[in-house]
Amino acid sequence: MLTSKQRAYLRSLATNEPTIMQIGKGGMSENLIKTVSDALEARELIKLSVLENCDWSAKEAAAELAEATFADVVGVIGRKIVLYRESSTKKRIEL
Repeated sequence: MLTSKQRAYLRSLATNEPTIMQIGKGGMSENLIKTVSDALEARELIKLSVLENCDWSAKEAAAELAEATFADVVGVIGRKIVLYRESSTKKRIEL
């Protein structure tokens, strides 16, 4: 669980991160969850976008992905989701 200061710090780092994935009509597939988990392991902090045609709201998608990948939701702004999970092999971010 992240503190509010850690969450604020991660949000500031996320402003410069590109959106690397989109959640669309397919919703939450096992392939998407695996891809997100692999991206979290490699980058620790990722930004995703929820498309208009997705059946999930951004908050629902964030909660579901965080639970499935054992990550923390840093923030949901509009249709953008920011997730964080500490990498076991490539630690980049010091909290």
